[in-house]
Amino acid sequence: MILFINDRPIRLVGPKAAGSLHQSDYDHIVDARLEQLRPEVLRGHVLVLNAAPITIEKLIGLLNNHALLDLHSVVLVTLDKNAVEEKVKSLFKVVKASGGVVFKGEKMLLMFRRGKWDLPKGKLDDGESSREAAAREVEEETGVVASVGERICTTWHTYTMNGSRILKRTKWYRMTCIDDRRMAPQTEEDIEQLEWLDRREARRVLTNSFSSIRYVVDTVYAEFMA
Repeated sequence: MILFINDRPIRLVGPKAAGSLHQSDYDHIVDARLEQLRPEVLRGHVLVLNAAPITIEKLIGLLNNHALLDLHSVVLVTLDKNAVEEKVKSLFKVVKASGGVVFKGEKMLLMFRRGKWDLPKGKLDDGESSREAAAREVEEETGVVASVGERICTTWHTYTMNGSRILKRTKWYRMTCIDDRRMAPQTEEDIEQLEWLDRREARRVLTNSFSSIRYVVDTVYAEFMA
């Protein structure tokens, strides 16, 4: 599970995946069995060992109540990944969404919305599958008709709406442009600009984006465009 809280990536990994981690990659290492998480250790890249459901609850509380401007990322290693994931979900109202990374040849479709570069995505309608929602959202937000290919990844990010804490699960799909003759930004969704950008151009503009969006794009290039 990759979770973004205040745009900081929080990754949950089980014992098997933990074997590929290198402790030298982290600025701070905390054993949750031996010490409590404290704001002063949440700096740089942090590795938390032996994380339990109470650990993620404590971490989310710290992220919501402290600025933690020097924190870049957290990896939590847990013996019971399912229990920790269920604890995360229990703390929020879960909303299901879907989105697409659309390619036309070597170029990727990006949108400029509310001051940031972004990818088309949105909530699932009742009875709609994630793949159906991805195609619909792309067409509604950009006017581009695209076919849906392989799933790239799933991201989770939090926000607050009308006083409720929301956890949005977004399934991302690699998509291929079929027809972009009617391409136009959906102004009702505050989309100002649409661009087909190559890899170099996309990386440049995505410096003004969200960590979750950069994560999706990096995953596309690492797994599908190597």
